[in-house]
Amino acid sequence: MFKARYYKNDGKKGKARELPDSLFDGVVNEGVLHLAVKVYLANQRQGTHAAKNRSAVRGGSRKPWRQKGTGRARAGTTRASHWTGGGMAFPPQPHSWRQKLPKKVRTLARRSAFNARAEDDRVILVDRFSFESPKTAQLRDYLASIETGRKVVILTDGLNTNLVRSAQNMPNILVREFGSESVYDLLWANDVVIELEALDALETAPADTKAEAAPAKKAPKAEAAPADEAPAKKKAPARKKAPKAEAAPADEAPAKKKKAPKAKTAAADDAPADDVEEATDA
Repeated sequence: MFKARYYKNDGKKGKARELPDSLFDGVVNEGVLHLAVKVYLANQRQGTHAAKNRSAVRGGSRKPWRQKGTGRARAGTTRASHWTGGGMAFPPQPHSWRQKLPKKVRTLARRSAFNARAEDDRVILVDRFSFESPKTAQLRDYLASIETGRKVVILTDGLNTNLVRSAQNMPNILVREFGSESVYDLLWANDVVIELEALDALETAPADTKAEAAPAKKAPKAEAAPADEAPAKKKAPARKKAPKAEAAPADEAPAKKKKAPKAKTAAADDAPADDVEEATDA
């Protein structure tokens, strides 16, 4: 466990205090620190730089001379990139340089930055700054009495307007609310000054946040009833089939339909009488 120097409001040195393990766990991941600083610096870029290419430069629509016969190199416009007054080849265009780190990587980088300063004994604990009015000289004298380095980051428990205004004229002093500081701020400073109240709030916060963030436990599933006591499932009633028509007995069988009689051909006996008489005469 790391320990840090402690100073009272009057600048007198007190007994060294232990730093909470939840933040100062001794892990320093240099690769994550490098990544966090690179992302921070990239996010500071505005991305408004721009230049004109040959299509954005005014003029140059007319061919400066004919294609052949002059002895000079052929040219189609006076706004080409190799001409004076021409456009720029592949110019920068406005775009966003924004990058983002995963939440767990940001948390690891922040812990690593605090641990790196605690290892070198550059973390200083102080009582709450109670300035009645903004006084730059008062802040400068206090920092000199606690033997800080040239560049200092002060982490306060909440917003302290008088302290912020007192440090506005001091370019090497940064005032941040505890939890809003960046990894770059911690690594930029020679010393990190933290108010005791901020660390006290840090020790009590995790228990509350964990209780709030803990997911609600699911209700236990009802145990399956044993086979003997399991209620019998009701089967859906089977659909009744339509009764088949009973076959009629042989006596009562319906008479078959009689076929229509075929037309009989005229026989010899049905021949007309005239023909018979002719035959007898012969």
